[in-house]
Amino acid sequence: MRAALWLLALFAVAVAIALFAGNNQGTVTLFWPPYRVDLSLNLVVLLLVLAFAFLHAAFRALAALFDLPRQALRWRAQQKERAVHASLLDAISHLLAGRFIRARKAAEMSLAQEKSLSAAEQKLANAAQIRAIAHLLAAESAQALQDRAARDEHLQQALVHAPVREAQETREGALMRAARWALQDRDPEGAMTWLKGLSQGAARRTLALRIRLKAARLSRHTGEALETARLLAKHRAFSPDAAHSIVRGLAVDLLNDAHDVPQLQRAWESLEPAERLMPELAIHAAQRLAALGGDPHLAREWLLPAWEQQAQLDDPLKVKLVNALEEGLETIDADWLARIEAAHRENPRDATLQYLAAVACVKRQLWGKAQQLMGQAAISLRDPVLHRNAWRVLALLAEERGDQPAAEQAWKRAASA
Repeated sequence: MRAALWLLALFAVAVAIALFAGNNQGTVTLFWPPYRVDLSLNLVVLLLVLAFAFLHAAFRALAALFDLPRQALRWRAQQKERAVHASLLDAISHLLAGRFIRARKAAEMSLAQEKSLSAAEQKLANAAQIRAIAHLLAAESAQALQDRAARDEHLQQALVHAPVREAQETREGALMRAARWALQDRDPEGAMTWLKGLSQGAARRTLALRIRLKAARLSRHTGEALETARLLAKHRAFSPDAAHSIVRGLAVDLLNDAHDVPQLQRAWESLEPAERLMPELAIHAAQRLAALGGDPHLAREWLLPAWEQQAQLDDPLKVKLVNALEEGLETIDADWLARIEAAHRENPRDATLQYLAAVACVKRQLWGKAQQLMGQAAISLRDPVLHRNAWRVLALLAEERGDQPAAEQAWKRAASA
């Protein structure tokens, strides 16, 4: 449609010119004494158009001629700029390929070419960022080559050439790389120092949090490592199973760092509610409290959520739960005794629950019921420790009732378990 309209317009212009030129009887007379020149108006118009076209072409040619030096200078600058970027790309390629010496040389060549451009007053628009990245590439290559002096020199230059306003992302990347190099050198305090230079938003990025987690774990700052692991779990930096395992391991370390009961209580209270519901942590905290001579009632309070989940626990974890409860059965109250009996009634074939119920009966001096339950449990228990303890309890019960042959037989079974 557009082509058809242009064609119609062209025909209209041609018709107008033909009508003007065909019926135009005008003349133009030029007097140059003693001469007189008569020209048709059509010819004068044509000559004027040709003169304008000629002058325009002449001026364009002169402008292009005078602009040749500037064009040549611009072309040379473009070639140097392309060489800077090519060297930078070569440095990245060599670094990814593991050719660290070539990567370092290519980065230094890029820096030299950029410096020559600046000396010729042909500064690049992103010169600061290019210099910072080139220094970072050289520092990374020096780190791989174990040249720490060159690495530190290039790193400082990268930070100088990456001001906050002009190249903030590049500066943050340099700080993160410095923190990772510090971790590789087994210097967690240095890594934390580098991370402190990040802005608040950058410090909460996944990469920065991963570095912080490694540094905190390496420096044995368990509380900070646990808090960082929680943030990473919220950011979905790990799979759910991996996040659960990491948080659980750090929480266990936090509990192990407590050297008295008040410290252990503070560590337990610092855990999040969801973490205190983890059976593994509750059992470990109760065992740690018993080892420090804490209150058994408090230990059973911590164990209550784990006990409510005991039907879903696997056998090794259930054995740990029974061991944790067994350590404080001397002060067991009626509520806990009712819970143990109810669990045993719901699952009478569970040897672990039979063992716990039998121990509770022993503590309550219910010898007959304890004898019956422990005899059934001793046959079915698979855990070697509980199996040995069951026969030991049976031996003590036999000695209590004066049955020496049964006691000797039980001691032999306990010794061979």
